[in-house]
Amino acid sequence: MKRSSGVRVAATVAVSALSLALVTGCGGDSGGSDAKALSATELKKSIIAQGDVEGYKVDASGKQLPKSKDQVKSGEEKCAPLAYAMGGQAPGEAASETSVMVTQEKKKPTDGASKLEDLTESEIEESITSAMDMTLTVVGLSSYDGDGAEETFKSVSDAVESCSGGFPVTMQGTDQKVTGIAAEKGSGSGDESVGFTAKSDAEDGDVATTHVEVVRHGSTIATYYTMNLGLMITDKPYDVPATVIDAQSAKLK
Repeated sequence: MKRSSGVRVAATVAVSALSLALVTGCGGDSGGSDAKALSATELKKSIIAQGDVEGYKVDASGKQLPKSKDQVKSGEEKCAPLAYAMGGQAPGEAASETSVMVTQEKKKPTDGASKLEDLTESEIEESITSAMDMTLTVVGLSSYDGDGAEETFKSVSDAVESCSGGFPVTMQGTDQKVTGIAAEKGSGSGDESVGFTAKSDAEDGDVATTHVEVVRHGSTIATYYTMNLGLMITDKPYDVPATVIDAQSAKLK
């Protein structure tokens, strides 16, 4: 149970948007000096909302997310675009931005489920792990004038190599150390996409692994920061949910 507690604490920090990840780009064009950013109103209409993704709840209140970039700080300036993406903030100097929290809905336990006092310690731990096996994804949209989106995407891609050894991050007043960044294959959606994992220190020597994808759709950048506490505890693989990326991409076409 000690291991579960340690990772659980680290994941709580991650949910408020911590840790990081990155790398790997997929081709693209579309953008350029004549591109116009979406207005704040247009962008809010373009981000996924409740009912857009089956099996997921979309929270647009922003209660769990940083209110502004002032609450997201990277110990290394070159790595700042990654930290911003993980906090649901615009990776670059955007004309408009917005973000939501997307949470996988869990099925309620059946009436026949065993009572806690009837379970062994290992069964209790398994039950807790199962209950926490759901993905939480911070989805952010930011829009740019001119070449802003292309330049912002490049800053994220470049940071992949230069920040691969990790960097310190302060998210909403909480200090954390990202210990490593590893490339992952992007989804291939939009004009360009880059995917990556981020590993960060947790309690008791554990390592918390989270996943990030950044996608450019013309003059708009979509960021996805995902964690799954249950799978982190058991060291099982997971990724940014494809259904979430697909739903958001559809609203940006």
